[in-house]
Amino acid sequence: MDSLPFDLNYFPYPSRRFPLTARNGMVNASQPQAASAGLQVLLKGGNAVDAAVAAATTLTVVEPTANGIGSDAFALVWIEKEQKLYGLNASGWAPEKLNIEKVKEVCGQIHMPSFGWLPTIVPGAPAAWAALSDRFGRVGLEKTMEPAIQYARAGYPVSPSVSDMWQRAAKRYSALNGDPVYQGWFETFLIGGEAPQSGQLITLPYHADTLSLIANTHARAFYAGELTDKILRDSQGLGGFFTFDDFAKYQVDWVEPISVNYRGYTVCEIPPNGQGITALMALNILNNFSLTNRENERDFHLHFEAMKLAFSDARHFVTDPRYMTVSPDALLSERYGRTRANQITEQAALPEPCSPPGSGTVYLCTADGEGNMVSYIQSNYMGFGSGIVIRGTGIALQNRGADFSLDSNEPNCFAPRKKTYHTIIPGFLMKDEKAIGPFGVMGGYMQPQGHVQVITNLLDYHLNPQQALDAPRWQWMRDRQFAVEYGFSPALVHQLLNRGHKIDMFPDSTSFGRGQIIWKLGNGVMIGGTEGRTDSNIACY
Repeated sequence: MDSLPFDLNYFPYPSRRFPLTARNGMVNASQPQAASAGLQVLLKGGNAVDAAVAAATTLTVVEPTANGIGSDAFALVWIEKEQKLYGLNASGWAPEKLNIEKVKEVCGQIHMPSFGWLPTIVPGAPAAWAALSDRFGRVGLEKTMEPAIQYARAGYPVSPSVSDMWQRAAKRYSALNGDPVYQGWFETFLIGGEAPQSGQLITLPYHADTLSLIANTHARAFYAGELTDKILRDSQGLGGFFTFDDFAKYQVDWVEPISVNYRGYTVCEIPPNGQGITALMALNILNNFSLTNRENERDFHLHFEAMKLAFSDARHFVTDPRYMTVSPDALLSERYGRTRANQITEQAALPEPCSPPGSGTVYLCTADGEGNMVSYIQSNYMGFGSGIVIRGTGIALQNRGADFSLDSNEPNCFAPRKKTYHTIIPGFLMKDEKAIGPFGVMGGYMQPQGHVQVITNLLDYHLNPQQALDAPRWQWMRDRQFAVEYGFSPALVHQLLNRGHKIDMFPDSTSFGRGQIIWKLGNGVMIGGTEGRTDSNIACY
């Protein structure tokens, strides 16, 4: 491609975005092609669910650095005519023939690896697309997935942030080049032997063929057909552990959302195995304090301590709900929130430590003129995931199993057909049993922290949806260690240091998550905010 006379990732000056308004439909996504795909489907008679599936499938093509056909997914779906919020858990499970002893024998270590076949689990995203379309969609999966297939076959220009993530992945995977296990990744994603540059036009023909099969068979080809055969071919030939039944018996779970009341609003999340409960636990603790000034170090101190306590509990209790020893209701009770709040002192405490890894996730939200809304998230987990791409398909297998523990005494220990503690979480806000709208912030263990910050920005500090996303973010790393984003007040940093927190300022915003918000007014008008830290876009009419 021609060299550009400028750098698309160079931002020497601050910029400002305004919240956008619409009445008939809105699609917020981390890539403009995905938002456009959702809008196209709305204009062709689809509803918010169709738009979400269109945007989600398109993101597997235009942002493969964070999600793909081999992803997991979760969704919260508001159906206006029923006045009901539905939850969808499309996280996958571990292979039936793999256990802790076998994992330790193969990897020779006491922790789950991040790359290779061991951390791969059955992907849930294709099943999510079919389930959403079948239950709530209006125009059918074939029409809904047309934009994604077209972008994959005809090509698209790579955006600045995706190019940056692609370059990073190429460096990270370079040590794996030459290993037959990972050759599918290099053949699929190194275009001409290199990661694509910003503005470069690329096609992903394998993706187009695979997405067409999924659309035409309502995902049956993925779980009990031609694509299953290809996955098993590579699994059996290259050291994997999947069987036909691992895919054929997989089904999504429709679940009842969990929630807490915060400042008179109902904040909703997907129940465990997702970590949405972590955000709710932190908000339940913060309910016991008055937060009035976002530039006050006391407010940040309370945020920090509440988040650490919530993570400490989540990492100790949350896993596949069939294996949990404490109910979500107990963890979200007002009494338990008060108990944890009373443990917060004037100085930084040291809860049970947690070391968050990196992430690769996309979040989107949609709304239509009838009042239906969707909060949707899907993820490869760490960038492109496990590094395994099924040859000739474009299916990058996620590495969600890396979060399993190999300590049989821990709740989230590895087990056959078990679902691991899951980081991806869609959020939804309600008031007086009416829908306000979807929200979310992607980014591994940043996600519940992003949810808490967005909700308090909206409900405590009364920022508009765009400013609620734009405000500088913080992130708990481990122990008393926090990272803050560039633009965070140095004076606040100094005061928080005096309280015993350890603060690092990060010039790179990559790890602080990427979010979207739609807030619906009583007159039906939608107000949208979109993430300024990536290539996000809102398509609306």
